[in-house]
Formats: sequence, structure tokens, C-alpha cells
Amino acid sequence: MSTKADSGRSYHLQCTGVAKETAEAHSAPKDITLFGSCFCPFVQRVWVAFEYLGIDYKVYEVDPYKKPADLLEVSPKGLVPGLRLENYNPPRAVNESTVILEFLEDVAASKTKQSLLPPITEPYARALIRLQADHVDRTLIPAFYRYVQAQDEEKQIQGARDFVEAINGLIKLFQRAEKESESNFGLWREGGTLSLADVMAGPWLFRSTNVLVHYRGFAVPEGPQFRTYLDRLLNYPAFKRTCSTEDLYIDSYERYAHNRPNTSQVANAINAGTALP
Repeated sequence: MSTKADSGRSYHLQCTGVAKETAEAHSAPKDITLFGSCFCPFVQRVWVAFEYLGIDYKVYEVDPYKKPADLLEVSPKGLVPGLRLENYNPPRAVNESTVILEFLEDVAASKTKQSLLPPITEPYARALIRLQADHVDRTLIPAFYRYVQAQDEEKQIQGARDFVEAINGLIKLFQRAEKESESNFGLWREGGTLSLADVMAGPWLFRSTNVLVHYRGFAVPEGPQFRTYLDRLLNYPAFKRTCSTEDLYIDSYERYAHNRPNTSQVANAINAGTALP
């Protein structure tokens, strides 16, 4: 059970470490502006996709809890990430991380030829990766938040079990794809390339190695294949370029770990037992 006192620390407003260097390298105006927050995993999945797909962008860090007017213009709920498409007059917008990922796939198909999915001529291989991605959103992410927000010992123990079960479910889907598809998409395979599922899961698996370890004493699942996968993912250049220093995540997730009132719309949804926003 977590025994760390709530120090009242707030979330960070700017990236640190390697992520700060990446943000500074993308501070000039481009056709696409990425509205994001340094601590947000939904933003990170989109940021990784930008980096991997080779699409030009500008980083615009905002405080999503203040909901500035320009953020609301691109994301009506005031949630990050959001994209402002500057090459329209007036500019247009895309929001919701999964929709943004699909949008970036479409942009890359005509501009950079990079992809997070196998070719369209391999529909079954694409479907297997989409099943992995679906599991991440339906099961892994909610389990992460239930675990980190759990306050009593019994719920924390159950939270750890549920999160590990969600990881094991993802592993089974990876193993299924390895058995049923010849595609080299996905870092689960040696020599594989970054996949949509890797991008979707990566930010929460990364936070399991710092936030969950710090606040819940989480033991990352053993097993050489999973540990090798995690190492490949967290050290993959496009992913690593979006990672701040550990203290940013520890500080920014303290409010989740103590389940402070109105921590976020995501936290409120978990507490209410409703779907994530």
C-alpha cells in the first residue's frame, strides 16, 4: 500500500530532458501545430507518431486545466492532444488521439511513405495490430488509472493484478500475431518496426516503470520476452525523443496517486465507473 504523503505538488507545464530538446527543435511554425502537455500520455502517443512518421509539426505546450481559447478552438472538450492545420484559411482542427493517429497515417501515406501498419494488401496483419490497439484502449489504460488512483490496500492489490492481467492480454495478442502473420510490424518481434499498438501502449507502459513503481511499488512483469520488448520500445529513437526526466512524471502524477478531487476528466471517469472521455 502506498504510504507516501501528498506533498501537494502540481503538474509540470514544460517538457524536460530529451523531450525538451525535441520540443525546442520543433518550435518554428509548420503546417501542423500539435497542442500538447508534457505529462499527458495521450499526447505522447501522438508525438511518437509524428516523430516516427517523419511529418513536420510545431509543438505548442498548453495547460489543459486552464483551457485557453486557442486549445478550445481545436479541441472542444479542452482536452489534449489537438492539431491545428495551418494550411487552411481559416485553420482547421483534428482532436482525439486515436483519430489523430489515423489522420497522421493518412498524411504519411502520401508524404513520407512511413506507416505504423502493414500494407493495405495485408488486411489480416493490419487487423491483428488493430486488435492489439483496441485492447490497449479498452483494457490496459483503464486498468492503469484504476491502479494508480486506488487508495486502500485491497484496491491497490486488485489494481496491480488487473494491470498485470491487461499486460498479459496484450502479450497474448502479440504472440498471436507472431504466430499468424509474417509482418514485421511491431517491436515484439526481433527486427520489427514500430507499430500502431506499440505507439498506443507505450506511454502507459513507460509510466508503469516510473509512476507506478514510485507510488505503488509496482513490479514490472518478469519474463525475458516482455522485458526485451519493453527495452526495445522505451529505447526506440522515436519514443525516447518524447520522454522527459523521471521527476516530471513523479511530480505530475502525485495528484492521481492521491486521487485528489477533480484531478482530470480521465480521473473523474474512473471514479465514476464511466467510459474515459
